[in-house]
Amino acid sequence: MKPIAIYARVSSARQKEKETIASQTAALLEYAASQSWSVPNEWRFLDEGYSGASLVRPGLDRLRDCVAEGQIETVLVLSPDRLSRKYAYQILLAEEFHRQGAELVFVKSPPATTPEEQLLVQVQGMIAEYERAQIVERTRRGKRHRARQGLVNVLSGAPYGYRYVKKSDNGDAYYEVIEAEAAIVRQVYEMFTVQHLSIGTITRSLNEQEITTRTGDSRWERSTVWAMLRNPAYIGKACFGKTERKARQRITRPLRLRGGYCNRSGASQERPKQDWIEIAVPALIAEVDFALAQERLETNKQFSRRRTIEPSLLQSMLVCGHCGYSLYRASTRSSKQKLYYYRCLGSDAWRQLKHAVCECPPVRQDYLDGIVWAEVIRLLEDPNLLQAEITRRLEAAKQADPAQQRQQHLLRDQARLDKSIERLLTAYQESLLSLDELRKRIEPLRKQHGAVQSELEAIETAVADQQRYLQLVEGLAPFQARLRSRAESMDIGERQRIVRLLVKEVIVGPESITIRHCLPMPPISNVPPPASSFPGRGGLTGTSSLLRSGSVIALAVQHRAG
Repeated sequence: MKPIAIYARVSSARQKEKETIASQTAALLEYAASQSWSVPNEWRFLDEGYSGASLVRPGLDRLRDCVAEGQIETVLVLSPDRLSRKYAYQILLAEEFHRQGAELVFVKSPPATTPEEQLLVQVQGMIAEYERAQIVERTRRGKRHRARQGLVNVLSGAPYGYRYVKKSDNGDAYYEVIEAEAAIVRQVYEMFTVQHLSIGTITRSLNEQEITTRTGDSRWERSTVWAMLRNPAYIGKACFGKTERKARQRITRPLRLRGGYCNRSGASQERPKQDWIEIAVPALIAEVDFALAQERLETNKQFSRRRTIEPSLLQSMLVCGHCGYSLYRASTRSSKQKLYYYRCLGSDAWRQLKHAVCECPPVRQDYLDGIVWAEVIRLLEDPNLLQAEITRRLEAAKQADPAQQRQQHLLRDQARLDKSIERLLTAYQESLLSLDELRKRIEPLRKQHGAVQSELEAIETAVADQQRYLQLVEGLAPFQARLRSRAESMDIGERQRIVRLLVKEVIVGPESITIRHCLPMPPISNVPPPASSFPGRGGLTGTSSLLRSGSVIALAVQHRAG
């Protein structure tokens, strides 16, 4: 009796629920019995929920191993598309089985013994590949259409804090809030935006509290917390189409060690935000908290410590005015002391393909840090600048506010919609409305109610911002007094926080320094630095300052609101 093996495959959970894998197996066993073939249970290779566009399937791998060992003479498959949806893969497997002396038989396809029959098999393989491409395109367009209608069904699942409730005869799928998990989400955002804890510290805190994850594991990872802080679903805007599959952009070091081979031909990449489709879901946090989290995530990209052992004041803030590269800190040792310099990346010939692209010499770190810190303190001690910025933000908030009349109108609309919804529910309880008619009439009212509520929340947020700005105006003088008394005694960490709140970047040119900050400034030409603190050679004063060894640079500090 010939050693026979059967192979069956389905690619989706819905097909598994409909037991199409069982029907395939029954058809294959029936065909084997008609040919007087026996199929042992251990040679029934099944792949449930695996796409035919990939060869990475556990059942197929075990089948290929048995064929390679010479244990099987015949492989029985229902049709070519069950073996693979790609014609190239079908040919690859057929040739592999043929080399090992195994015959590949398709129940719903004639044996390819003549050129005509081989052509028919090839045509069937190409049609299967075309059908797969057609299914993928139809599925993509269908999901986009449903996403634009605001249906949650198109989302892959619910994030932490929600429970995905499937579609039923009574309504569409929706997100249900899990209050215990929602409290953890709010705690994570508070630790990140209010307490200014790092993602690593938040992860360790969650692990120490032994809070379980969505999968039931008590181990949290940094990537999980990072994804939670970036998910717009927590402000009520779950997005469809955030990522797409693209070809791998570069060969990483692990791939180079494997000879440049990668078992994944593509990588998931984020799409532009304007292409995202928003779907309304219950919100867990306020939009202002989410915006603060996104701002801090972007800031962390620039000001990450990386491998910095000893921090510097202007770390990650210096830009070369000649070539546009960033400046990094380097050191050299003299006979007396160790000196630190800020050096342009473009001036390093070994970093470039041919030669250095910048000729700007290094800048002394201690001198440049002192000059920028003195300028920042001078700006903060000017009450007119801070007062003008706070006034500007306050006026902008007032202009953005709806009128008091608009707020009263929204409150009246909200009360009217509440009464309308209550009347419909009362009519349904008294059997004056059917369930279908109730759903049809109550859904538009709920959408209007949600829109009114969102606008009222925006008004309340703006009012809170106004109160915060007024408190800033009242506490401005004490802040300046404390700053003046502690300016020289602050450690490097405190100075960094103040500089990064005010300064966006410092552009270092051959003969000038431009400080880009967020305060509005009247047009100023050149502001001399405090040369008494950083004298040049020979006791030069005025606008001269020793920033580079061996030369005295006439320094012009310029301020620019960025």
